[in-house]
Amino acid sequence: MTYKIPWELAGQRIAVVDVEGNGGQPPQIVEIGVLTLDQPLHPTHVSTWLVRPEMPISSVVTRKVHGISNADVAGSPAWSEVADRVTAVLADRVIVAHNASIEHRVLAAHLPGWEPPLVLDTLRLARHVWPDLDGYGLDRLIAYAGLAVDEFAGQRHRAGYDSWMTARLLLTLVESSGQDWHTLVRAAVLPEFDTTKGGLW
Repeated sequence: MTYKIPWELAGQRIAVVDVEGNGGQPPQIVEIGVLTLDQPLHPTHVSTWLVRPEMPISSVVTRKVHGISNADVAGSPAWSEVADRVTAVLADRVIVAHNASIEHRVLAAHLPGWEPPLVLDTLRLARHVWPDLDGYGLDRLIAYAGLAVDEFAGQRHRAGYDSWMTARLLLTLVESSGQDWHTLVRAAVLPEFDTTKGGLW
């Protein structure tokens, strides 16, 4: 259950990220999962933090999304207590997430002054590599790719599980595409990070 990093991604400083929120507006993070692609993928390399939000977690979000209750985070640190550690892990890394505009927006609100060099979206990449699917939600893509869902000992739709499965999906998409890093970036990058206009390559 260890997965080699494809050559197309070798040497890129990548962090695959998932955040879960309290259901409020603006959302407050209650869990974050991060997997850096510095070595072959293994479930034990996923870092997760439970966070006690200032505002309670919506019972609807607990029930219908991630299953995290206010009791689950009652003894967890506040965001201010984990922000420096999260910043250190994400520093100068390309961020990869599924439906990544949400992760980027929430993280940017929680980490003033932080700005990644690129944000890549596996949903956008999946539409590029597999253009004819009838849906591009993470669960749908996991099923289509035939990825094992029992490798990570976490609950579905929790930050650790989703970051692990997003990383697995990324590797599968890269290998299926047969395309180089620059082509993959053009397909997956969020519009505000479109480096074809900035000459960062």
